Amino acid sequence: MAPDITATLANNTNSLVKQASISSCAYVTFLAGDGDYWKGVVGLAKGLRKAKCNYPLVVAILPDVPEEHRKILASQGCIVREIEPVNPPENQTQFAMAYYVINYSKLRIWEFVEYSKMIYLDGDIQVFDSIDHLFDMPDGYFYAAMDCFCEKTWSNSPQYKIGYCQQCPDKVHWPAEMGPKPPLYFNAGMFVYEPNLSTYHDLLETLKVTPPTLFAEQDFLNMFFRDVYKPIPSDYNLVLALLWRHPENINLDKVKVVHYCAAGSKPWRYTGKEDNMDREDMKMLVNKWWDIYHDESLDYKNTVVAAAGAEVQPFLAALSEAGIAHYITAPSAA
Repeated sequence: MAPDITATLANNTNSLVKQASISSCAYVTFLAGDGDYWKGVVGLAKGLRKAKCNYPLVVAILPDVPEEHRKILASQGCIVREIEPVNPPENQTQFAMAYYVINYSKLRIWEFVEYSKMIYLDGDIQVFDSIDHLFDMPDGYFYAAMDCFCEKTWSNSPQYKIGYCQQCPDKVHWPAEMGPKPPLYFNAGMFVYEPNLSTYHDLLETLKVTPPTLFAEQDFLNMFFRDVYKPIPSDYNLVLALLWRHPENINLDKVKVVHYCAAGSKPWRYTGKEDNMDREDMKMLVNKWWDIYHDESLDYKNTVVAAAGAEVQPFLAALSEAGIAHYITAPSAA
């Protein structure tokens, strides 16, 4: 990791000259379909509140998200914003996971230029400690945590075949006969970026001439932002496989963001029967997610009342009775 990034993270906001404006920053996530992923977003919204993060959560939703789910998200204080789908080139769908096809729609979040900087978080992520200070990172870069190449989903890659992983680059060195070492590769479940219409249009134009690859938009973003990518520690996006692939690199006491992306790890679907899901650290992390999800004191209206005083209760009750849904539909900019 670049020394300047390490220093910035270590000092947090205390040694930063630039201070982010609350009105110009936001967290953002993505939701599609009528399945149960909305529970993950609700958990994320409540987790951000528990961690005392000071910025709103924008939820970029596709048109197929049911009205009922939209209202639930709005009731939890989310800014729900409808976006139009972005299809991969020639509608090809040969991805590692079939549902990856919808993930290209994430590119729409570069259109949210009312915010100067945003932190994207997948819906299966939970934030356990404030990461607001990441908004104060120097502009002009794309920040994300490095991925791991050790899981079977990477079995078609040269990295997996020779046992090379960027999480432990000294364990298996990249052979000179295989050419230049692969560039650093990030997990796109969490990243810090700057919305920009010029970048947005460049993304869509580049997508038109870029053949889809196994990891869909994650591969695409890695390619597009390769020259401005800056790694941040895995504490900001703990991909769960690191717990059993690289335990020497992980200190759970310092982890701020957990990404429940391993098979069987989604807390709202957890059975403990899949590989590695019966581990004590996994059970603990799943229980921590449920503690936040079930904590009624973290519900948006309860939090607002606690912060502002009982005098706002009649106003909030009136909003609830009126059935007001705080979401907007964004026009297509394709």
